[in-house]
Amino acid sequence: MYKVLLVDDERIITEGMSKVINWESIGTSLIGTARNGIEAFSMIEQQQPDIVISDIKMPGMNGLELVAKVNSVFPEIRFILLSGFSEFDFAKQAMQYGVKHYLLKPCNENSIMDAITEICEDLQQKQIREQFIQNMKGTLDSVLPYAKEQLMKEFITNHYENKDLAYYQKLFNIDLHTPNVRLVLFQLEGNFEFEHMFAIKNIAEHIFDSYNLSCMVGETILFLLEDCCSYSVLLSQIEKIKKTFFQYYQIDSTVAISDTGKISTANKLYSEALDCLAYRFYLGEGGVITKKDIAYQNPTEELEFYYDDQTFCRLVKSGSWCDVNAEIETFFNQLIELRLDINITKSYVIQLFNAMIRLCEPKEMNMYLTKLNLLLEIDTIQNLKSFFESVAQEITLTFFNQNNNKHSTIIKKVIETIDRYIGNENLSLHWVANEMLYMNADYLGKLFKKETGEKFSNYITRLRIELAIKMIEKENDVKVFEIAEKIGYGENPQYFSQVFKKHTGFTPSEYKRESLQGL
Repeated sequence: MYKVLLVDDERIITEGMSKVINWESIGTSLIGTARNGIEAFSMIEQQQPDIVISDIKMPGMNGLELVAKVNSVFPEIRFILLSGFSEFDFAKQAMQYGVKHYLLKPCNENSIMDAITEICEDLQQKQIREQFIQNMKGTLDSVLPYAKEQLMKEFITNHYENKDLAYYQKLFNIDLHTPNVRLVLFQLEGNFEFEHMFAIKNIAEHIFDSYNLSCMVGETILFLLEDCCSYSVLLSQIEKIKKTFFQYYQIDSTVAISDTGKISTANKLYSEALDCLAYRFYLGEGGVITKKDIAYQNPTEELEFYYDDQTFCRLVKSGSWCDVNAEIETFFNQLIELRLDINITKSYVIQLFNAMIRLCEPKEMNMYLTKLNLLLEIDTIQNLKSFFESVAQEITLTFFNQNNNKHSTIIKKVIETIDRYIGNENLSLHWVANEMLYMNADYLGKLFKKETGEKFSNYITRLRIELAIKMIEKENDVKVFEIAEKIGYGENPQYFSQVFKKHTGFTPSEYKRESLQGL
């Protein structure tokens, strides 16, 4: 059982949390409460809890000061911080001391229990790792394989120059100059945990014919393989690994493959594989990338990219989404063709994004500015394009509506019907035309696009995504399947998530997390 201490100067909060949360059900016990940081530190010195749940704003010693003081004496104690303030600076300061959980008041017991459960799992994993290391120290035979793996990992991931390298080659029986090898890197996509990395590593170890090393480097899984099979066989094995892993966890993976070389050149091969992996920004998630897929630029060649953002802004103000969409295609196709440094590419997109949102009224412009952090986190150019398109479409349609402030009576009825039945999964152009207005569906569709500048299906999708975003921003703990049911996707939350990501560049869960971090 992990010991928990509650710290808050509001007695009603500590008493409420003490009674509402079922501590034993999540493997913890509540050892007491404190009214401020000074009182809490005294209790921590005496009882040394595993987890401290603390408010930030308190008299005497606030939550951040408590974290700093405890971290200097008991760095193993984990914190969950609660606050009624949404400034990012608080979370940023807390992160400096390893605090990963920052919850905004009011927060329900479920979110607190989830945070505690996650910390308990981390502590359990830490205990397992520590126990593993202790066991490995038992005998020399058990230490040598681990030491060999660490040496190989260091040799591959760093430019290794050590006068004792010959000694280690002999000790671990490593031949750095004879066999041909290649490096394979796996990168999981979306939200994943340590257990998922371990799982794909385990699957790959069973599928690959042989390997000299398998380990985790940051958020990637690295394999050093002897070049003992044909390239087509290797690709077949990799596809089998990806497919098996996806069947179990529904998580996609991107794979980078280096050229072949001696183990002595493994650091160079590793750099090649990292370069390949970086190009998932241009080539997309879930693929297998090799050096041949990368169009390397001549470092001496100075590439220039010029785009007239004023021409684009004029199109947006005209309200013609067809023309705006075509211009976006041209803009992004040029960036994809040039394949500049990823940060430079993003800077051009941000420049055009800022020019576009400056066309809006101050309130709307500020709202779009808050989405900049979401744009910066997008890791493929296709998702970047989808996100940009969704914002551009919103702004363009705003100007279209301003230029056409009066819809016909029929279209007004259509829009009223949509607003009324947006949560009905049967809502469609044919349904509205046949069941509600008794009109020809094709004629109604053409009339709708003519007066709104948007296809009926696109209008429905956009409206539903906007409603979903509002629900996510309003209710932090809302579930994806609940949103899907409320906005007309029925019992198909997976399809809803796909549509949401296509329009925003994020899954609903990713959007919720990034929105909270941006507050």
